[in-house]
Amino acid sequence: MSAPDPTYRYEPISVSDESTVVAEFVPEETPATGYQSEAEMEAAFVAQLQGQAYEYLPIRGEADLIANLRAQLEALNRVEFSEAEWKQMFDKISGANEGIVEKTARIQTDHVQVLKRDDGTSKNIYLLDKTNIHNNRLQVINQYEVPGVRANRYDVTVLVNGLPMVHIELKRRGVDIREAFNQINRYQRDSFWAGSGLFEYVQLFVISNGTLTKYYSNTTRDSHLAEQAGGKRGRRKTSNSFEFTSWWADANNRAITDLVGFTKTFFAKHTLLNILTKYCVFDVDQKLLVMRPYQIVAAERILLRILTSTNAKQLGTAAAGGYVWHTTGSGKTLTSFKAAQLASKMEGVDKVLFVVDRKDLDYQTQREYDRFEKGAVDGTNNTAHLARRLEDPGSRIIVTTIQKLARFIGHSRGHEIFNGHVVVIFDECHRSQFGDMHEAVEKAFKRYHLFGFTGTPIFAENAGTAGSPRLRTTEQAFGERLHTYTIVDAINDKNVLPFRIDYVNTVKLPDHLPTAQVAAIDTEKALLSPERMGNVVTYALDHFDQKTKRNSTYVLKDKRVSGFNSMFAAASIDAAKRYYTLFEMEQRKREELDPAYQRLKIGIIYSYAANEAEADGLLDEEGFDTGALDESSRDFLEDAIQDFNDMFGTSWDTSADGFQSYYKDLSGRLKNRELDMAIVVNMFLTGFDATTLNTLWVDKNLRAHGLIQAYSRTNRILNSVKTYGNIVSFRDLEDATNDALALFGNKDARGIVLLKPYAEYYAEYERIVTELKSLYPLGVDIVGESAKKEFIALFGGVLRLRNILTAFDDFTGNELLTEREFQDYRSIYLNLYAEFRQVDDAEKESINDDVVFEIELVKQVEVNVDYILLLIEQWREARGNGSGVEMEAVTNITRAIDSSPSLRNKSDLIMAFVDSVNVTGDTREDWRIFVEARRAEELEAIISEENLKPEETRAFVESAFRDGAVPTGGTAITRILPPVSRFSPGAGHAAKKQTVIEKLLTFFDRYFGLV
Repeated sequence: MSAPDPTYRYEPISVSDESTVVAEFVPEETPATGYQSEAEMEAAFVAQLQGQAYEYLPIRGEADLIANLRAQLEALNRVEFSEAEWKQMFDKISGANEGIVEKTARIQTDHVQVLKRDDGTSKNIYLLDKTNIHNNRLQVINQYEVPGVRANRYDVTVLVNGLPMVHIELKRRGVDIREAFNQINRYQRDSFWAGSGLFEYVQLFVISNGTLTKYYSNTTRDSHLAEQAGGKRGRRKTSNSFEFTSWWADANNRAITDLVGFTKTFFAKHTLLNILTKYCVFDVDQKLLVMRPYQIVAAERILLRILTSTNAKQLGTAAAGGYVWHTTGSGKTLTSFKAAQLASKMEGVDKVLFVVDRKDLDYQTQREYDRFEKGAVDGTNNTAHLARRLEDPGSRIIVTTIQKLARFIGHSRGHEIFNGHVVVIFDECHRSQFGDMHEAVEKAFKRYHLFGFTGTPIFAENAGTAGSPRLRTTEQAFGERLHTYTIVDAINDKNVLPFRIDYVNTVKLPDHLPTAQVAAIDTEKALLSPERMGNVVTYALDHFDQKTKRNSTYVLKDKRVSGFNSMFAAASIDAAKRYYTLFEMEQRKREELDPAYQRLKIGIIYSYAANEAEADGLLDEEGFDTGALDESSRDFLEDAIQDFNDMFGTSWDTSADGFQSYYKDLSGRLKNRELDMAIVVNMFLTGFDATTLNTLWVDKNLRAHGLIQAYSRTNRILNSVKTYGNIVSFRDLEDATNDALALFGNKDARGIVLLKPYAEYYAEYERIVTELKSLYPLGVDIVGESAKKEFIALFGGVLRLRNILTAFDDFTGNELLTEREFQDYRSIYLNLYAEFRQVDDAEKESINDDVVFEIELVKQVEVNVDYILLLIEQWREARGNGSGVEMEAVTNITRAIDSSPSLRNKSDLIMAFVDSVNVTGDTREDWRIFVEARRAEELEAIISEENLKPEETRAFVESAFRDGAVPTGGTAITRILPPVSRFSPGAGHAAKKQTVIEKLLTFFDRYFGLV
């Protein structure tokens, strides 16, 4: 594509202050088709930004950047700094010992700094004007040069009031945009911190190869690097990688991927400034969450409806509200939080009520809201508490249950809040529109707006019994649909995962019975027969490791864990009890047969439900009323909770408070992958999110809403290892699944939402493996850059397909590569990875710009230290038994080390240990003594080389190994450094600090987890 004429002025599609996301994007009818180099793409991009009223600055170094920052802040704040005042202000902004998190907090929550002026007065200095966003000035720079550990030149950066806040990394067309993602990772490692650290103010990153363009927040990148470094770096992290980058789109969810179209819309001044000032949330986990376009559209349409219906005097009618259909897993809580937060600040609005219809969701929603902003909302423990909150003018947003709100209405007739201007937002409104409670809310409040969020609306087709006044459609109950984002949209955008479904027949049919009559034998007696339920349990235990990928590993909250976990959906409380007992009995048998059997940690939870049968696809409500359970069910639950207590050292029970605590604890342990399986009836099948959960075992009739809700427990994005949600159905739900997907997606949803058949994946896998073995046989060197790139691409394809195929029963025994071959190919792959990472900067651009390594997928087949010690034991036994056997044992050790991403940098340690051990002895104890001695020796060398404070450094390292991470932020790292002035010219404080951090991270990664 030829570069656009730089004299041409690009006009943004929309300059409306009301709409951040363009209503409909129409791409250019005749896009350019000529070749476009990366330099030409960059020049065209900068010219387009200039045409959209960005000021271009030809600055290349920090001195000019700082001088411009001073000028911009003076202009924004209408002040002229003296030299002393500017030094004071710049010291605050540059922030000694601060990193990305601290600087992000300054932009998002502390953007007004207090300047003490020379005359003794104080003045507020704004870094951003969040009230009048067009007072902020946008500038663009490119090819900015930074020294750092290695010299870097950044592609394009957008300055807001002089601070770098958006960085854009470009690759030429045809190159995988993940290389731009990787390039930014290298900048963070090498140079973003350099000098005064101003580039750590970058809030958003944009990556593009011209054809595809995505954006993401700074903490997505920071979290990704922290995990690669092997620790949390002083802060709690969740798994973040390229999978968490986002597409920009129009209001119809049409992705705007081309760089020109992306720039016209995303970089429109009002859009970018709105995103930075309104649609980012810095949560209590110190993560910056940047909203996706469909979330922004929904929030703004709610705000617009509040404004227009108020002006039109439509308060208290359906026209004053509406509903948002955003599929399960698409981030409704963040959308509702932002809508509630912005609505609470609108002139004339007295209260915003966020209403849920179950006690567990009340707790969960409160916690989720608190995650976004601690104390931003007020939970309501009881009706009296709700009344106090409604009367408190300081309580702007209140989370409550619809049941509690209904009781308040019934006991508080004439309360002044009923005449107040109130915004009521219903979570999962497909449930809450039924019954008298919803009508009571409508009758009691006079000046209200009702808004509902749902992933599975009620339509005329699935509204249930005709003529029932309580079974209304969502539109009848809440008003017009304001925005739609279906499961098809979410899977296309890779915001949630597709499903893979196994239908497992566990009922033996008479030979003469036609297959079509399978559904006819679906009687309670047949389904609850001990033989059938025993078959289900046997299948689940036999296939558990396979379905939950227990042979794969990944990082979760700073720890490396194996595989995922699961839920088992039973048809009734009686069925759940039987399954819990059968799992316990079968696992006990397996332990008796094999003392090394690893027992699954299984929990169970249920409570009283008025009617366990599902009507019209709705999963019936389970509250926390254990007192309403029959005696045998409560006794059983009490015993099961005691099993949980014995497992985890807790003391919960079935009392009201004890059961609430059990629910919260079980929920948390599922999310942290401490529990392998939870047996449930209805509870947890809606409204519960755990990214580690990948498998749902189903022995329950599901349809419509309930089916989509239950399946969607499994399809939250976590990392590249988790590629789909796994459904194992012991009932014939195929028709119900297809009907539900058509209802809540579209007629073509099945082909998008469900994984392709095994045969299609296997055919592609077979083709790639055949090509790999033919072109790159083991034992033959790979010569030349082109061949190395081809091998990397082929083996990356093998890794991706194996990751999918391993969950198919048919793949076992048909892997085409033996375990040894797979191990050896992994070693070659990792050798090339190390080779490409070590080349100098000049070569890096030419070699790496079109190479992407699937290291996360290599790590999932990690070889651990226990396995290496087992091989060393075998070597010990082989010594003296013949050189061939002994050499084979040594070869097995080196092969295992070479194929392991985390053990390769420990190869010298392990082989030195092998050389040092005797034929007899305790291998594990010998290993512990050896590692501790070498660790102490290497730490003393670092202390000496970097002139660190010895006692402080030893204590710092001990704390790091105890906590599982090296804390790189705050003052802890500074206390171990030699005395160096932060501000003296040429002192190199930042470079020294970064060098020490890199050495300690390498040291930590080398020794952590070895003993």
